[in-house]
Amino acid sequence: MKQLILTSIFCLFILTCKNSTSQDLQKDDSLGNISTDSPFIWEGANIYFLLTDRFNNGDETNDVNFDRTKEPGKLRGFEGGDIKGVTQKVKEGYFTDLGINAIWMTPIVEQIHGATDEGTGVSYGFHGYWTKDWTAIDPNYGTKEDLHELVKEAHSKGIRIVLDAVINHTGPVTEKDPVWPKGWVRTDKQCLYDNYENTVTCTLVANLPDIRTESNEEVDLPPQLVEKWKSEGRYEQEVAELDDFFKRTGHPRAPRFYIMKWLTDYITEFGIDGYRCDTVKHTEPYVWEEFKKECDYAFSEFKKNNPDKVMDDNDFYLVGEVYNYGISAGKAFDFSDKKVNYFDDMFTAQINFEFKWNAKQMEIQNMFAMYDDKLQTDLKGFSILNYMSSHDDGSPFDALRKKPYETATKLLLSPGASQVYYGDELARILEVEGAQGDANLRSVIDWEKASNDEKTNDILEHWQKIGKFRANHPSIGAGKHQMITSQPYYFFRSFQRGNYKDIVVVGIDVHTGAKSIDVSKLFKNGDTIRDAYADITTEVKDGRVIIDSPYQIVLLEKL
Repeated sequence: MKQLILTSIFCLFILTCKNSTSQDLQKDDSLGNISTDSPFIWEGANIYFLLTDRFNNGDETNDVNFDRTKEPGKLRGFEGGDIKGVTQKVKEGYFTDLGINAIWMTPIVEQIHGATDEGTGVSYGFHGYWTKDWTAIDPNYGTKEDLHELVKEAHSKGIRIVLDAVINHTGPVTEKDPVWPKGWVRTDKQCLYDNYENTVTCTLVANLPDIRTESNEEVDLPPQLVEKWKSEGRYEQEVAELDDFFKRTGHPRAPRFYIMKWLTDYITEFGIDGYRCDTVKHTEPYVWEEFKKECDYAFSEFKKNNPDKVMDDNDFYLVGEVYNYGISAGKAFDFSDKKVNYFDDMFTAQINFEFKWNAKQMEIQNMFAMYDDKLQTDLKGFSILNYMSSHDDGSPFDALRKKPYETATKLLLSPGASQVYYGDELARILEVEGAQGDANLRSVIDWEKASNDEKTNDILEHWQKIGKFRANHPSIGAGKHQMITSQPYYFFRSFQRGNYKDIVVVGIDVHTGAKSIDVSKLFKNGDTIRDAYADITTEVKDGRVIIDSPYQIVLLEKL
């Protein structure tokens, strides 16, 4: 039976109220006037993370550049995905139907032109983390015009754009890509990861030159960048902009400040909404404080200069990748010999590497309660970004996609922001024959196959329905959690900002068939209620609603 979720132990009942008369749920708050529009809240965002090269090919004419023609290892070369491909899916409503309100893309800056071979076959910088020139968009991904169009189209649908910022390193050295000058990078010390210094002041791996982010020594532009800019006819313009930046900020012409200038240009020129910051714990904490200040300044300048393009009053979003950070640690990350707080004055949120393990090992109420406690106390005012799979986590929650419904239910209903990794919603397999290491996680979506497969479409519809509900109700991700009963398991989430209030009640292990649900503390008799999952509309009578559907999931909302 279509949509009957037999493979998941999770059954969902969601009940939403924006104008509840229940004093029990509202505590001491007065009702006031209730807004009918759901505000966008970064703390509860539903973020779609995609590898730009692997998501969708919108322009086949840009698939090969810089003579990147060596035969790569399995899934280690450019596959054709680009910015236009993302824009195409935005226009089609794909992200809107999934309840996505922000898209995080891997870096789109120009990558090294050559390739490496570290035992896994020839590898190109398709993933975006091997920078050659921070000031240019790699033509494999598209053009500045393409990025302008993406931001415009996404914003028109209420979707934010988050790019990926790399400050820690350049791309590897190849026959086409010389090493940057010694004043810019170190190449002689590889990280041991056994303490703070051996994690920060070193190269992540061999042949990945480490930017001297700790240095305040002034350096000239790398000669290869000067030569490149001159050949492209933009050297004078780039130098003039750098002069203006250093004059305004008073920063020394040290490596990290050049890169900050180049990255914040994407804010002032394109109006992007956030950055996911790469390899955070491998860069000195004060660098991220400096970066936040420059990002905030650039965002305020964009809003001031483009009042017609301002979406809301949210601050610029910064989410950090502190590898192996988990919510149970609160604000502190432990290097063994030193603890660092990467939240205060640095990041809006941190990626939560712990979530997939919690989802596997903890009772769901215990997990929700722990997340609620941390987010409402230690992390109050900040957030975490939960995920089940990603581009570089070799132990995903469900690599063979045997539990796609459970994956969606747990991820999309947990406190905090959610990260949907591209293809999660299509049960894209994360083990690929012939691929090695992280290449398994980075296959190309076969859109034609996905659209023609009934099982895949059933899974997609499950993700869509819960995702849209999450996007419409910030209480799910950003609200306060409280259990109502354990058997059957019911809880509610409540959220308030100004005059806007949102209450969401969730039940797990709801049976199929006729379901009589007590809503007397949430709705009034005569209220019209719709089950969005079964598309059934009913009325509250004697404090109850009855939903007769063949599904194990019920999504109720007041019309």
